[in-house]
Amino acid sequence: MKILGIIPARYASTRFPGKPLTDINGKPMIQRVYEQAVKCKQLSEVVVATDDTRIESAVKNFKGNVVMTSDKHESGTDRCYEALTKSGGGFDSVINIQGDEPFIHPDQISKVAGCFSTSGRGDGVEVQLATLAIKMKSTEELTNLNTIKVVINKNKQAIYFSRTPIPYYRGKDTSRWMQAHTYYKHIGIYGYRADVLAEITKLYRSPLEIAESLEQLRWLENGYRIAVELTDSESFSIDTPEDLKSAMEKLSQ
Repeated sequence: MKILGIIPARYASTRFPGKPLTDINGKPMIQRVYEQAVKCKQLSEVVVATDDTRIESAVKNFKGNVVMTSDKHESGTDRCYEALTKSGGGFDSVINIQGDEPFIHPDQISKVAGCFSTSGRGDGVEVQLATLAIKMKSTEELTNLNTIKVVINKNKQAIYFSRTPIPYYRGKDTSRWMQAHTYYKHIGIYGYRADVLAEITKLYRSPLEIAESLEQLRWLENGYRIAVELTDSESFSIDTPEDLKSAMEKLSQ
């Protein structure tokens, strides 16, 4: 089983321009992500996929693998597919590791990669797509529209992703929902079977995706199954300079 780890990284971010090159304790963010990814033993190879020569140079400076991709891609998934086509053949699966998660745990990557192992998940159902989730810990997190929630069925497959709390717990005040039900936060790492990755890049944007602005809903709406593994490790996605400051404070506690 050959699994390719791809870290999509673009320079042009509306809320945090140049984010992949932001210094974190002496190293650019993209290097932090790369170093965490290569610790995952299930990955046969790790590569940064970018559309910017500044990021390309930074990756080459720390001796990482990098491939240049188009600047026309609308999503990390599309960038991953181009990177896959430029990384040689023979890869069975791809793990999309977000370039703005410098503190990602190798074990989190391993959990997603493990879905595509020869034994799979042991339920006899071949995994097409996979991702990660963690139990929510606060009502503030639950009601934050920037925190993506995922509803999971008994087979550990995603039923739906949303920015709003789902399910709506009828008859209880929002402050008590966390005590009445287990809610899960989606962690934005994705695994794709290589042939499925090729298929989903040809899909048109779907109504649910447009409504929530969540790409993974396009896959569900077109009948693809998304396996969900659970982690106990928190994830810190860096979307703004304030996010980075907050993440550093949490890690120092």
